[in-house]
Amino acid sequence: MVKLNPNWELKNCCNHEQVVFLVTVAVCTVVILALWRTILLRPFKLVTVFLHEASHAIACKLTCGHVEGIQVHADEGGTTQTRGGIYWLILPAGYLGSSFWGMVLILASTNLLTARIAAGCFVAALLIVLCVAKNGLSFSLVLFGFFKKQQRFAYFGIMNSLFSVYDIYDDLISRRVHSSDAEKFAEVCPCPCNGVGWGVIWGLISLVFLCGAMYIGLVILS
Repeated sequence: MVKLNPNWELKNCCNHEQVVFLVTVAVCTVVILALWRTILLRPFKLVTVFLHEASHAIACKLTCGHVEGIQVHADEGGTTQTRGGIYWLILPAGYLGSSFWGMVLILASTNLLTARIAAGCFVAALLIVLCVAKNGLSFSLVLFGFFKKQQRFAYFGIMNSLFSVYDIYDDLISRRVHSSDAEKFAEVCPCPCNGVGWGVIWGLISLVFLCGAMYIGLVILS
């Protein structure tokens, strides 16, 4: 049911559903951070890398470019080959797009209908991966088995958001990777800002997406 007067001020917070949402987010965050460097999170990190590269591809197509290929590597890296399009929009789309998808998945966990819609989209995406990827079978089955409960979208949404922020910090701030999206963006953007500066800006935007997802989620559940 659509609320005509959403509780944007979050008065009388928090009801049972809001508490469950906050606890779910907190538990997921702790579990993800505790298992961050273990092999258990690798399948989910690879999906996050896929969403990062897919966001580059989507930006390319929306700006009338051509996507020549997407690769997701076992070492949690990836590349997207594009031709044409608006380069300065395609470059930031990876990190920011990944954060956006994280926000969408967190919000999808607040309602059974939206969770089912999101699950349907994921199944469709996994079928595409299964058809075109050389090793897509086991990859698809792992994820298909994971998305059976509504709350698990919150887990994957948080995973996606945290991975995006961590990736920005690791690639663009703590160490300068000269082939990174931010370094390339600094070369084509006339703004007086280097790759590290753009990394900080993109990291803050990613945190805004995560905080925005939390806030809107509480409003939806109010």
